[in-house]
Amino acid sequence: MPSLSTQVTWIVVGYAALVAVLAVVTAVRHHERPSWLDQMVWMLELLLVVRALIGLGAFSGDGPDSMSTYVGYLVSSVCVLPIAMQSIREDRAVWSSVVVAVVAVAVGVIAVRLEMTA
Repeated sequence: MPSLSTQVTWIVVGYAALVAVLAVVTAVRHHERPSWLDQMVWMLELLLVVRALIGLGAFSGDGPDSMSTYVGYLVSSVCVLPIAMQSIREDRAVWSSVVVAVVAVAVGVIAVRLEMTA
């Protein structure tokens, strides 16, 4: 059975993919960024915080091979979404949905890399 961190990582990756697909669909349809997409992004952020808290358990015992890389991925996984959402906070234009899609894909990649370095 996979570890808890692995299970949560795959939940994060799946949810990030869902957010990215819905954001792209919204952008392709030339609609403004809907408020439900914002809510999905903040739910993804909550999942990332849970993943980061679970990731703190890697500091006990042997720990990851490269501690600086692991900490970098851990911190960036939590910080990327709020920074991106702050940059598009006032703008609900079509391109802001593309920003959400790009950042959701990036967070999914960071989550996978975090799991690989653990």
